[in-house]
Amino acid sequence: MRTLVDNEGREWRATAWEEETTRHHGRWYLVFHPEGDEETALPIEDLRWQNRETAERTITTMSEAELLRRFRLARARLPRAG
Repeated sequence: MRTLVDNEGREWRATAWEEETTRHHGRWYLVFHPEGDEETALPIEDLRWQNRETAERTITTMSEAELLRRFRLARARLPRAG
């Protein structure tokens, strides 16, 4: 949906994934992953939408500053090695 570049120059994709659940609401959530690598996903599961269309509209109209803020938040949530 949207692409952004991190401090190392790596491209990341901001998109929405659907959670496998019996709930009918809030099934879609924000995910960042490196371009072409969906295995290395950074989810923001507390930002949810009712359907894919709403998720796409929100992500595509989100300011770049807000998108980068959420990306930094997702990276900060990663467990630290060592």
